[in-house]
Amino acid sequence: MNTTPQQTTPQVDLSTASILLVDDNAQNLELMQAFLEELPCKLRTASDGVEAIESIESTRPNIVILDVMMPRMSGFEVCQKIKSQPSTRDIVVIMVTALNEVSDYERAVECGTNDFITKPVNKLELVTRVRTLLELALVKQSFE
Repeated sequence: MNTTPQQTTPQVDLSTASILLVDDNAQNLELMQAFLEELPCKLRTASDGVEAIESIESTRPNIVILDVMMPRMSGFEVCQKIKSQPSTRDIVVIMVTALNEVSDYERAVECGTNDFITKPVNKLELVTRVRTLLELALVKQSFE
């Protein structure tokens, strides 16, 4: 008789989490919202980088999904600002970009992004990455 213990994956309650979607294109925001509706977390939106920073300062999200090319403040600048402040540096940032040059990815990493997704956004890729990073962030938060 084999008595090896069963491994179980702990369940993480995503209903307590919030995601901030940031894109200056309303259609992109609507598409990402539709893709992420299957996750039980709260979704908020911002239409540019300045609005994103204001939103983060008023209600801190667990994840920011951030377009790179925006007016007033680029995604690179927003990410850098998030990661430079002690109160927000542990917010997970996923950058979404149509840019595909190695230098763009290097710049995103230098700004502190946790992950990046290339446009056009694929639903399975977006939901899988967001769910995984959100679960990791919530588990980490539970140990602090």
